Amino acid sequence: MTRKNAKTLAEHRDSEIRYRILFEEAGDGIFILENRRIVDLNQKACTLFACNRDQLIGKIPFDLSPQLQPNGKCSDLEADRRITEAYSGSHQFFEWQHRRPNGTLFDAEVSLALVELANTANILAIMRDITIRKQAVEELKRLKDKLQQENIYLQEEINIEHNFGEIVGRSIALRKVLSNVETVAVTDSSVLITGETGTGKELIARAIHSIGKRKNRPLVKVNCAALPANLVESELFGHEKGAFTGASVRRIGRFELAHGGTVFLDEVAELPQTLQSKLLRVLQDGEYERVGGSQTLKVDVRVIAATNRDIEKLIRSGEFREDLFYRLNVFPVFLPPLRDRKEDISVLANHFAIKYSAKCGKKIESIPQKTLEALQNYHWPGNVRELQNIIERGVIVCRGKQLKFGDWLPFKRIEPLECGLVTMEESERNHIIKALKITNGLVSGEKGAAKILGLNPQTLYSKMKRLGITREQLLA
Repeated sequence: MTRKNAKTLAEHRDSEIRYRILFEEAGDGIFILENRRIVDLNQKACTLFACNRDQLIGKIPFDLSPQLQPNGKCSDLEADRRITEAYSGSHQFFEWQHRRPNGTLFDAEVSLALVELANTANILAIMRDITIRKQAVEELKRLKDKLQQENIYLQEEINIEHNFGEIVGRSIALRKVLSNVETVAVTDSSVLITGETGTGKELIARAIHSIGKRKNRPLVKVNCAALPANLVESELFGHEKGAFTGASVRRIGRFELAHGGTVFLDEVAELPQTLQSKLLRVLQDGEYERVGGSQTLKVDVRVIAATNRDIEKLIRSGEFREDLFYRLNVFPVFLPPLRDRKEDISVLANHFAIKYSAKCGKKIESIPQKTLEALQNYHWPGNVRELQNIIERGVIVCRGKQLKFGDWLPFKRIEPLECGLVTMEESERNHIIKALKITNGLVSGEKGAAKILGLNPQTLYSKMKRLGITREQLLA
């Protein structure tokens, strides 16, 4: 061998060593394919596939991912077509996903190019692991979706006109409530607000949140009575894609939206019993799972609940968990009915008169004393909400500068509470019992109580259960 040939051979050997080092140390997986099968690969490729070199040599790389679920990425058949096109000289670039023998997945960007080695057509396949990048993109998308849903929810809240606009009143009873609000607001304790319908429980919940340390995070409201029983869990905790029919995308629940803030559970006594244990778990451990999911999620929220029902009575009837009640009732706030704080009626009436006068473009300057006396003598079964509606209607029909009411007001047709009136719930309960006694306890059918009352039998059964009506009462 001549000196020149020996030099050339040494240079070739050095070049091969250099390129072999580059080949092995590359950060991407590199394969050389001949007749579609792997004839050479680097260490990174072995790491990607979690296999040793001998397990991969002679294999078709895109046949190594059995039974992957459809995910929008390049399928094995599609990858095989890409190889065919690469052999024709067309450079190919696509995403692909592989399941390793241990079950873990990795996502890869794949580049296929035709190269000629030793007068043989080969395919140079380069795989770049983009799993972390994909996870980061998914996390960014999740955060973006969460932010969008938060914005949508908050925009809905902005568009909703709250019951009273602000807390108005001067009675000793209301001052006591506001003192309690100020005391508990600075803590993270759960609060249970009780009181009749229309007394302003949501307004008190908002006050607690707005002066507390979570005021810069969302206050997310859930009306437990307004949601169908089969959707409450999804609304509270969210669901995964495919969790049930119609769940085409992952949905973030109200607890996740409220992370760092407050969840207000209005009408909490209406929660299905199947969900009460899950709510208890959130209160105790701050943990939950989305519907259809297996991942345990952590959440940091303050819970404020409200109800107009007698929860202790529901506990006795087995409709509400006692341990959940104690968790919610860490700090109870009772909001008295409007009839027990008559000093607030005139203040509220003037407040609503000013509010709706501006809204209707009118200039009402006063409310006659006679009208105020009539308002104060009424027992207000609908509480502040009813007063608000009556003042709004009065402003609409008023033609002068004084707020006067027409004959449509119910004041003259309703006796004062002291003359024997009962609550609306008790009145409904007595009415149903009377109908059931007439029918000897028969609920459905042509001669049943549901027919007499003009109700669907299932609706009547639900009302009986809610009002605690039993057969013993009917026979009494």
